[in-house]
Amino acid sequence: MQRLALFDLDDTLIDRRRALEATLTRFASRHGLTADERDALLARLDERACAADFSAIRKLHSLSSSAQKLWREYLADMAAFSVCPDDVLDGLDDLKRHDWRIGIATNGSADIQRAKLESTGIAHRVHAVCVSSDLGLRKPDPRLFATAAELCGAAPHDGGWMVGDDPVKDIAGGRSAGLATLWIGTPDRWPGHLHVPDRTAPTALSAIRLLLEHTA
Repeated sequence: MQRLALFDLDDTLIDRRRALEATLTRFASRHGLTADERDALLARLDERACAADFSAIRKLHSLSSSAQKLWREYLADMAAFSVCPDDVLDGLDDLKRHDWRIGIATNGSADIQRAKLESTGIAHRVHAVCVSSDLGLRKPDPRLFATAAELCGAAPHDGGWMVGDDPVKDIAGGRSAGLATLWIGTPDRWPGHLHVPDRTAPTALSAIRLLLEHTA
């Protein structure tokens, strides 16, 4: 099996939920929204966000700022509040030193995902980034994983690993693309109706350590 590791971004390498909560708390304070209105925004944007959402949000709350400005504020704050732990960044460096090809395979809007990758320092530690909005398709579509592998200079049908927290988008999707799968979670939380992942790890750091052990 070739030394290829594709990583999900949100809630795998970074804590998107924490960044989103902080971003929307700042958004509510900046625009005079109530706690209930902030919570409604959190529910609305919990899965994903795009520029079009802020046209609707602007109209709903009668905000004076343009939708484009609201989106830019959101992008900047999400990037600022997104954090990848130092030991995970060091782990990505270790993988590269052991000749692993590393890619990001993520759903989302390219502008926000790339902003988070830059601000956290992940962008400079991977060989390629594959974002769903750039391709017009989303995980678990196997074509996204194949494209990510190719961007890393790897052959998509020669093996490798997909590491992520979502049982369907990351694990089932990675398997459908011919990759071994490493799930970020605990066995008791795995959906019983799905084929189990090849390996399980509680955190991204422990997943990276498993990959390094696999190298040895």
